[in-house]
Amino acid sequence: MLNRGFGFRSALSLAFADISPIVALYAIFALGLFAAGPRFFWAFPLVLAGQMLVALVFGELASRWPYAGSVYQWARHARGTAWGWTAAWAYIWGLTLTLSTMAYAAAGFLLEALDVVEPSRLQLMAVSMGIIGLGTAANMVGRQVLKVMIIASIMCEIVGSVVLGIVLLAFHRVNPVSTLFDGLPHADGGTLSTMLVATAFVGWAFLGFESAGSIAEEVEEPERNVPKAIVLGLLLVGTIVMFSAVAVILAIPDLPAVLTARTGDPVSATLTTQLGASIAKPLLIMFVIGFVSAFLAVQSAVSRAVYGMARDGALPGAKALSRLAGPERMPIRAIGLTAVVSALFLLLAGSDLYNVLVNFSVLGPYIAFAVPVFAAALLRLSGRWEPGPFSLGRWGGFVTYAAAVWLALEIVNVLWPRTQPGQPWYINWSMVISLVALGIVGVAVYASRRDRISEPVGERS
Repeated sequence: MLNRGFGFRSALSLAFADISPIVALYAIFALGLFAAGPRFFWAFPLVLAGQMLVALVFGELASRWPYAGSVYQWARHARGTAWGWTAAWAYIWGLTLTLSTMAYAAAGFLLEALDVVEPSRLQLMAVSMGIIGLGTAANMVGRQVLKVMIIASIMCEIVGSVVLGIVLLAFHRVNPVSTLFDGLPHADGGTLSTMLVATAFVGWAFLGFESAGSIAEEVEEPERNVPKAIVLGLLLVGTIVMFSAVAVILAIPDLPAVLTARTGDPVSATLTTQLGASIAKPLLIMFVIGFVSAFLAVQSAVSRAVYGMARDGALPGAKALSRLAGPERMPIRAIGLTAVVSALFLLLAGSDLYNVLVNFSVLGPYIAFAVPVFAAALLRLSGRWEPGPFSLGRWGGFVTYAAAVWLALEIVNVLWPRTQPGQPWYINWSMVISLVALGIVGVAVYASRRDRISEPVGERS
C-alpha cells in the first residue's frame, strides 16, 4: 500500500512541474519556429483548448476512480481490463520516451552554459545519461526530495518564464506584434500544412497534467484534490507558456535570417544577444533545473503507472515491479526500469532523431489519453455514467465528446507521415513504424498476461 504523503498543493505542484512551462516551451520552440515561422504561436492556444477539454474529463474520471496509475485505472474501470491495459501500454512507452527527450534537451542547455558551443554526440550522451542517473536516484530516495526539486522548479519557472518574459517584452522587443502572423520566408507548403506540423510539435507542450492522477493513492482526499490539481495545473502552465512564447518571438534579433537558416537554438542565441552572456548563463542553468525537475515529475508518474499495472499482474515481472521499498514505501524497481529503458532509447536515437523522440513522446500519451476519454464517452452513451464529487453536470457529455474528437484529430496529425528533406524513408514513416512495432509487442505481452490480471476492485486503500 502506498503512503499518503501529498496534499492538494503538492499534487498541483507535481502537475505543474510535470508539464513545466520551461520544458513545454523551450524543448519544442525551435521545432515549431522552423516548421511554421512565428505564426506557430497560434498552435499553443489551439492545443491548450483541446487539452483543457481532456483535463476536465480526466478530472471527472479521477474523482470517480482515484487510484494509482491514472489513465490505466480510469480506462479499466470505465470499460474493462483490455482498455486499461492498452492505455497504460501507450502511456508507459510515451512517457519513458519523454524522459529521454527531457534528458537530451537538458544536456544541450547545460553544455551551452558550460561554453561547449558544438558538443559532440559523446558529450551529449554522457551528460544525458548523467541526468537520467541523477533524476532516478532522487526519485528513489523518496517524496521529500521530489517536493524540494518541485519547489526549486517553480522558483525557476517564475524567473525563467514569467520574469524573463516581462524583461524581454519591456526592454528587448525588436519585432512588431504583427510578426506573430508571419510564416517562413520562401517555404514549401501552405499555411495549413505547416501549422499542422507545428500543432503536432506543440502537442508535446501540454502533456503531464494527468500526473496528479498517477499519484492519487498518495494524495489526501484524492477524489476532490486530484481533479482540481489536474485542471488548474494545465491552466497555469498554458498561460505562462503562451506569454513566454510571445516574449521570445518578439525579441529574436534578425528574425528573417534565423528563419532562413532554420538551424541552431534561437532561444539561447536570443538570450545571449539581448541580455549578454553573464545573464544568459544563469538562465540556462535555470532551464536545466526546470528540465530535471520535470524529469522527476514525469518519472514519478510513469513509474506509478508501471507499479499500478504490476500490482494487478498485468506486466512481465509483475511480482518484482510491484514491490515497495524503503521507509517511504517507494516503487524502486519500477522507477529503475523507466531509467534503463529511457537510457536505451537515448542511445539508439541520439541527436539525429530528436524530432522523432518528440513526436512519439506526443503520440504515446495522446493514444493513452484517448482510450479513457473514449471509454468515458461510451459509458455516457450507454447511460451508465455515475459522477464523483467533481462533476461537470449537464456539460459533461458535450465536453467528453468534444475531447474525444480533439484527441482523434491530433493523433492522426502526429501519426501522419511527412517528408523531411535529406532523411531516409524510415524516418519519415517512423511514427507509423513505431506504433505498429509497439502494438505487435503489446498484443503479445497482453496475451501472455491476460489470464493473470486481477479484476478491478471498487475500492483501494
